[in-house]
Amino acid sequence: MRFLLTSSGIRNPSIHAALIELLGKPIAEASALCVPTALYPFASGPGMAYRFIHGTASNTLCGLGWKSLGVLELTALPSVAKEAWVTAVREADALLVAGGDVWYLRRWMQESGLAELMPSLRDTVYVGISAGSMVTAPVFGETYDDPGKPFVIDRGLGLVDFALLPHVDHEDHPESAMHKVETMAAEVPVPTYAIDDQTAIKVSEGRVEVASEGRWKLLPGAAARR
Repeated sequence: MRFLLTSSGIRNPSIHAALIELLGKPIAEASALCVPTALYPFASGPGMAYRFIHGTASNTLCGLGWKSLGVLELTALPSVAKEAWVTAVREADALLVAGGDVWYLRRWMQESGLAELMPSLRDTVYVGISAGSMVTAPVFGETYDDPGKPFVIDRGLGLVDFALLPHVDHEDHPESAMHKVETMAAEVPVPTYAIDDQTAIKVSEGRVEVASEGRWKLLPGAAARR
């Protein structure tokens, strides 16, 4: 599987070019399935899910002009014949995974069976936004704007070998200030990419590259500090 792990979607020409390179074809010739599941735990979740699917959310990932676009709702998959949805996933060129609640997303990635399937999808491009990117790590951390609970670290899906923290130094995300991310990353056992909304991490054939027109930093994992 190939990965384009973003903070806030396709925000600039560098990230757009990275997506096309991973697809190996123009977006207009590629099919995609979008995964809105992580949005549902929020009060405004239904509206956010609609805007994400409709391509009118601020990240506009679903509105890039795909040849075809479908919805893969993870909470529904356990009640659907596996051969039906697995075929649809294998035929898609890309999976577009919305941000939201990373714990809820991890749960349904696992319970749906999608997490188990993904390592076999060698030519599929996984495009994550925020929590949709974070969940791919072996371990992920969530920062908080609370001195009593500055961060929480938990186990991810292990699809890539590094962690990622999005929205660094964004005015609407004071919990993701770089100094907070650096403190958290010192406790994470793998390297952590701290990225802003103008940055994405591209992974193909085991090679990791950064596509950025903004700010990012690679922080060593706890193991490297020993």
